[in-house]
Amino acid sequence: MGLYTDYLNEIETRKADGLHPKPIDDGALVAELVSQIKDTGNEHREQSLKFFIYNTLPGTTSAAGVKAKFLKEIILGQEQVAEITPTFAFELLSHMKGGPSIEMLLDLALGDDAAIAEQAAEVLKTQVFLYDADTSRLKEAFEAGNAIAKDILESYANAEFFTKLPDIEEEIKVVTYIAGEGDISTDLLSPGNQAHSRSDRELHGKCFISKKAQDEIEALKLQHPDKRVMLIAEKGTMGVGSSRMSGINNAALWTGKQASPYVPFVNFAPIVAGTNGISPIFLTTVGVTGGIGIDLKNWVKKKGPDGKPIINNNGDAVLEEKYSVETGTVLTINTKKKKLMDENGEQEHADISSALTAQKVEFIKAAGSYAIVFGKKLQTFAAATLGIEAPLVFAPAKEISHEGQGLTAVEKIFNKNAVGVKSKTPLHAGSDVRVEVNIVGSQDTTGLMTAQELEAMAATTISPIVDGAYQSGCHTASVWDVKAQTNIPKLMSFMNKFGLITARDPKGEYHAMTDVIHKVLNDITVDDWAIIIGGDSHTRMSKGVAFGADSGTVALALATGEATMPIPESVKVTFKGKMADHMDFRDVVHATQLQMLEQFGENVFQGRIIEVHIGTLLADQAFTFTDWTAEMKAKASICISQDDTLIESLEIAKSRIQVMIDKGMENEAKTLHSLIAIADKRIAEIKSGEKPALRPDDNAKYAAEVVVDLDQIVEPMIADPDVNNIEISKRYTHDTIRPISYYGSEKKVDLGFVGSCMVHKGDMKIVAQMLRNLEKTNGKVEFNAPLVVAAPTYNIIDELKEEGDWDILQKYSGFEFDDLKPKAQARTEYENIMYLERPGCNLCMGNQEKAAKGDTVLATSTRLFQGRVVEDSAEKKGESLLASTPIVVLSAILGRTPSLDEYKTAVEGIDLTKFAPPKVKPIDTKSVHF
Repeated sequence: MGLYTDYLNEIETRKADGLHPKPIDDGALVAELVSQIKDTGNEHREQSLKFFIYNTLPGTTSAAGVKAKFLKEIILGQEQVAEITPTFAFELLSHMKGGPSIEMLLDLALGDDAAIAEQAAEVLKTQVFLYDADTSRLKEAFEAGNAIAKDILESYANAEFFTKLPDIEEEIKVVTYIAGEGDISTDLLSPGNQAHSRSDRELHGKCFISKKAQDEIEALKLQHPDKRVMLIAEKGTMGVGSSRMSGINNAALWTGKQASPYVPFVNFAPIVAGTNGISPIFLTTVGVTGGIGIDLKNWVKKKGPDGKPIINNNGDAVLEEKYSVETGTVLTINTKKKKLMDENGEQEHADISSALTAQKVEFIKAAGSYAIVFGKKLQTFAAATLGIEAPLVFAPAKEISHEGQGLTAVEKIFNKNAVGVKSKTPLHAGSDVRVEVNIVGSQDTTGLMTAQELEAMAATTISPIVDGAYQSGCHTASVWDVKAQTNIPKLMSFMNKFGLITARDPKGEYHAMTDVIHKVLNDITVDDWAIIIGGDSHTRMSKGVAFGADSGTVALALATGEATMPIPESVKVTFKGKMADHMDFRDVVHATQLQMLEQFGENVFQGRIIEVHIGTLLADQAFTFTDWTAEMKAKASICISQDDTLIESLEIAKSRIQVMIDKGMENEAKTLHSLIAIADKRIAEIKSGEKPALRPDDNAKYAAEVVVDLDQIVEPMIADPDVNNIEISKRYTHDTIRPISYYGSEKKVDLGFVGSCMVHKGDMKIVAQMLRNLEKTNGKVEFNAPLVVAAPTYNIIDELKEEGDWDILQKYSGFEFDDLKPKAQARTEYENIMYLERPGCNLCMGNQEKAAKGDTVLATSTRLFQGRVVEDSAEKKGESLLASTPIVVLSAILGRTPSLDEYKTAVEGIDLTKFAPPKVKPIDTKSVHF
């Protein structure tokens, strides 16, 4: 009874925080519950029954295994429990959704008792999370003449697990709640500094928006018991910055519906909306939970008599309200007409057909996309086993092909990796496609949820389709605190056993590699035709096409080796002119954003692929561009590389994979060796001319084409969160790009940060060379503001040590990380010195280290959201301004933004990250979208 006593003590501790008992995933504890249930005189029997029925996690948890076995014994009459009849036991098994429950149901369905077999078969017909071991049993039984197996297979072939579900409501009444004005980051829905609690759904739900917001939502639910609460980003986009399954879990917890009465704190079907819709990566997460994501379009540009938008003093278009969504407004979602209507369903406010496509309606009906993905696979298997053609039950995949039209780069990749396509001609943008996934990444603050999702969908090993997968340790690299010590070893052990390459060895046999996930994925992506899925919004590669995803989509990719999504439109970005010698490539990144907005007046990148023709840059440097594209709300990005450049990038990737092997990170499946073989094959294809580097067709069609003029980039630029903009919706976006001269050398900088995924080895060498130059000029270097430096990977540090750059960094550091003695507490105060921090996300993530409240931070990262890198103080708003490495370093030394002359002097003779456009004739800017 020791575990049960410990559990009761934990319950008392949680009560103090207003929490219910934590759901049980430990089979040993469930075994104690079962023992006490069997003992009819046990004082804990009634409570044990409740925990067993209502508080035991399903899927492949060890708890589910013990629960399923006991329920089978009850059904067979081997155990008698008055409160759990055989019929109720079947009901409980039906809610366990895969894993041991399927094994027990198959035992019963294929057993000797005909009555029990029929009951088990009826339950199995509702289940979709079957894996090879399960389907093999059915196939063998069918081939042996088992009538029950045939009956189950016929049901699966007809997809009765889907067709017998109730249709979605024709009208859904909603009551609005404005969660915020302007773009809403998923940090508001699930703060990064609470990442440690994400797998404890009730506890994590406490951090959702604010206590005030939670109370207001609860009040709305009491006032409108027959309606659903719709969370809104007024004058903005919902869910920018990150995929955050935890964010949508929180939204569902507070505003959705309970998935099962026997599984606590797992809700589904949230309804979220934004004036400018939902961020693409977040929208995928909405689909995972069977939710609805709506583009409200409730604010439109006000136009003058000439029909042109009216512009205010800041140069922004004046907006006027088309209809109100003020908190407490009752609206109607008409799923048949696909319209957002007024309360009475009479007046149309917006066309929401994009939120209710045939595929998305299926997700809603099935309470999430997983059930559809697995259901389709199950139907295909059953039909093949029976030797029949599967009837058309699900909405047919949308296959769009335009005769005579070439393919963009992303269209080529999707066509190459597509599965189950019926079209005989190439597919173009807008087509819905199932694709094989080549590379998968899981990061450490979402990984525990990915593990939970894998358990929930009863997966036990990585799909053989996946070429390679990596579990990072970068988001918890800064501080090895009690929370990390509790969560991370458990995560690494699970993922290592599942088949991933893990940053930490669960057995402690190799050094902890806290390298930034995107950098590792960039190295292990060894094919420019690859599709990559990563559990982080910044999963953007310079080879292949990568999509940031929620923890659930990552789990699905790991388990099935597949993903389903429409082929996105692309925007082509090319360059002309010449980079000035004193400019850094980061300024080209900012210029792309600035010039695009100047050319089109609005963000044409949103929801699309940015196809950047940047073929002269190696993968590390090109990554700076692709990594940033997440902040422009792009779906993904693709680098068009020249053959020789791609070959060199692949050779670098091979050498880094070899380093991982040398450090002992290879797994039993020899994944890393296999990746080197794939790289060798790809290099041979390029050299022979058999398959050159990926390029779009000359007659491909783009939504827009942007030409960046490098001649216009004459001084360094800063992305400014513009925290005091009178228009709230303009704050904390990446749209405000300013030259350093704007600040007149007077903008005080409280802290500089060089690090995270936006920097590469060259950036670290820039820091070292600037220190040498300033030392030579001034005799020594003094910092007027702290400078935090975090290399993204250990191999960069090793190379810097070999090349002599680490020495100068050590010389001026007041703190250097020590892996043998990692920090146990987050830093809260900074001195005016340089900090050499452990490789990892550091300040950019904001879940461990943070700048002091109210600071003005100048950083190389991409995160300028409110509260992410720096929180507000009572006196001053925190600011996270983004710039190139040399600007950040010089600003920390000066304690302010530099003048252009100061900057030029400081970088003279330094080999900044340069870029020369590929030698092709640039095209005029044009758009088929506008």
